[in-house]
Amino acid sequence: MKTAVTTLMFCVAALLVLGLVMLYSSTMNDPTRTTGQFVGMQLLISQLIWCSLGLGACVVAAWMDYRWLHKYAWGLFAIAVVLLVAVLVLPEPWGKPIKGARRWINLPLGNVQPSEFAKLVLIIVMAWYCERYQRRMRNWTRGVLVPGGIMAVILGLIFIEPDRGTTILLAAVGGILLLLAGVQWRFFIPPALLALAGLIFSIWQDPMRMKRIFSWLYLEENRDGVGYQAYQAMIALGAGGWSGLGLGNGRQKRGFVPEHHTDFIFSIIGEELGLMATLAVVLAFVLIFICGLYIASRARDPFGKMLAAGLSFLIGLQAFINIGVVTSTLPNKGLALPFISYGGSSMLTMLTGVGLLLSVARQARAPEIRPTNPFAAAEFPEAQTL
Repeated sequence: MKTAVTTLMFCVAALLVLGLVMLYSSTMNDPTRTTGQFVGMQLLISQLIWCSLGLGACVVAAWMDYRWLHKYAWGLFAIAVVLLVAVLVLPEPWGKPIKGARRWINLPLGNVQPSEFAKLVLIIVMAWYCERYQRRMRNWTRGVLVPGGIMAVILGLIFIEPDRGTTILLAAVGGILLLLAGVQWRFFIPPALLALAGLIFSIWQDPMRMKRIFSWLYLEENRDGVGYQAYQAMIALGAGGWSGLGLGNGRQKRGFVPEHHTDFIFSIIGEELGLMATLAVVLAFVLIFICGLYIASRARDPFGKMLAAGLSFLIGLQAFINIGVVTSTLPNKGLALPFISYGGSSMLTMLTGVGLLLSVARQARAPEIRPTNPFAAAEFPEAQTL
């Protein structure tokens, strides 16, 4: 357990430092603003503040007993629903559509994204449910219908913001938790296919997202239109080669790659630091995912197992989707790269999730002690109960 916790903390710390460095590097000469280098420092200070808040939340979450969440799971669920509704109905200046989506609540400290808070809440509630009804999860009603309805409340509100990327991410995490809890495939597959069909239909009826799909399938033909962002990101990754152009020497961040400090910061890492750095980032996320699953396997109770597994899949899948989008393996989804992309709500959520993983690890059950002497079990029967 000590190795898993140490590896987890090292990888997260390394990604945080890399994210701060690359944030400043990608914005210090932003040509779309008139303040030049000041913009880079301004965004860096803002990210440092959110990072500090996130680390504080991480320490608090790691220190507390994660079982406390079991008692207040439904209270947190109610708060998440209220915030998700508020983001849709609040008038200006508290709520304001940005690029046609209502995802943020404007506060004095900055914009807050309720869907990020909802990520943690959904995992907590699903962990509570899977523990509460663990012996009835193979039943259709308790295993699929009821938890599916719980998920639909949060996913539906996020879907109509609209935020398809977060909806898909949370649906995948929730579905995985149900399967881990023992839901039978014959009950799981039909509603999953129905939900997938509904998603495909909604995308088919959305001209903007259909353009994104076609630009992903035919990137070369759409490189000057809808596929411009993805095409420029590929150029950035290709230009970096093995060792990169050098920190601060990237060219694609100078007005070519939109959102180069948020969703597409991975392309700037590849251009300035090279393929080796991008592989190191991928490796760090793989190690975080593996360590999280190991912590889940050693949890002392089903709630801890489900909580740690859900957080591990949340971080791992979000990183996978972001990197897949930047490398044009997946269509554009608009999800941040955990611990690296600029964004206060995402940073706070992910670091809080890491803190909860550490809390589960801190209270994990001790590993079994197996005698090396084949006669030890007979001589010392109490060793079998350790």
